[in-house]
Amino acid sequence: MTALPPHGADAPASVPLGGHRLSTSFGSAGAATAPPRTPRKKRTGLVLGLVGGAAVIAALAITQVSASLGYDAAADDHADAVAAASSEKSQLRTENADLQRVADAAGLIIAGENEAIVAPPETEQALASAVTEAEKAVAEADALIATEVSPAGEKPTWFWELFGATTRLEEKRDEAVDLADDLLAEAADVLTSSDAVTESGVALLTTAGEAAVAFEAAHISARNDAVIDLRDAAAAAIATTTIDDAAVSTYTSLQSAAAQVVATENEELAEKSGPLMNARLEIEAFARALAPGVLLEFDWAPVVNGAGFNGSMGGYTTWWWDEPGRSVIQLSDSVAEQWPADRSRALVAHEVGHAISVKCEDMYDSSTQDSIEKWATAWAISMGYTDDANGVWAYGYPPQSYIDAAAGCR
Repeated sequence: MTALPPHGADAPASVPLGGHRLSTSFGSAGAATAPPRTPRKKRTGLVLGLVGGAAVIAALAITQVSASLGYDAAADDHADAVAAASSEKSQLRTENADLQRVADAAGLIIAGENEAIVAPPETEQALASAVTEAEKAVAEADALIATEVSPAGEKPTWFWELFGATTRLEEKRDEAVDLADDLLAEAADVLTSSDAVTESGVALLTTAGEAAVAFEAAHISARNDAVIDLRDAAAAAIATTTIDDAAVSTYTSLQSAAAQVVATENEELAEKSGPLMNARLEIEAFARALAPGVLLEFDWAPVVNGAGFNGSMGGYTTWWWDEPGRSVIQLSDSVAEQWPADRSRALVAHEVGHAISVKCEDMYDSSTQDSIEKWATAWAISMGYTDDANGVWAYGYPPQSYIDAAAGCR
């Protein structure tokens, strides 16, 4: 057994055990040293570098996303503005085409030549001025319609490209918005111009249609058919509310009908010319005064209804129950030769009695020739023409009931 060494200052530095020495101190010189530790500062720097890199990447990603979303929003706004401008452009194109048609139609009305019915100069001048302004409006609208809207183009990829493209898109959007506003304003001008042409054109047609009454009165010897056509054309002109191809046709028809009134009157006057012309015209005026409102046309011949020679007089009347009531009275030249004798007046009154029956169809029996002649005779008597040439000599005296009834036909 071994003894333990004593504790104390004099104790040996080491005790041999089994031939080995154990050091009493791990820090003594000459002893083996532990491996060095890695400094903490280097590990913290790596972490911070990684975190900073991630932050940069995140910031770039956010910037990219933000730039992309900003561009998309600008693209949507641009698309909306372009759509609005395109819509306004389509609307203006339609309205401008309508204005052009109205102006063209009005131009044809103004360009009419050899017009029988002439509208007041101020009316034609108003329409001409409106057409001139309309042509200017059409040209301005065409120029605006031709203005191109800048397209969006391809979307860039990177944010530094997207930011610049977004700014340009916003500028293009503003241009499209301004164009839409200009198109809308021009559309209002086009509509105003169209209204002006329509108003002036309708006024001209209305004035011309209303002038037909005085025109007819100035051409009293025109044939019935021509006068009826004139009245129909005048009514159509007065009823006009738009200026278009139909309005041009209406105005042309009015002028053509008026020209026919003049032409047929000239033909009638030529037929009545000669020594008896003045008497014939006086007789026609006399007959018209007896039956106001009835269209009367007159034909003259040496023999009418088998009479005309040897002092005899003949008359024959054809009438139509349609609207307007109209009649053609044929008289022998001898009626004019004996004018203004009572017998001539009485015979003419009898024929007018037939003619005016178009206004009093329900007042007598028109089913037999005898009742028809009795009516005309009664009507002449009711007007105060008592000479036997009023029909009494040829058809006998009519019943008092006929005379009483005829007195209500005027």
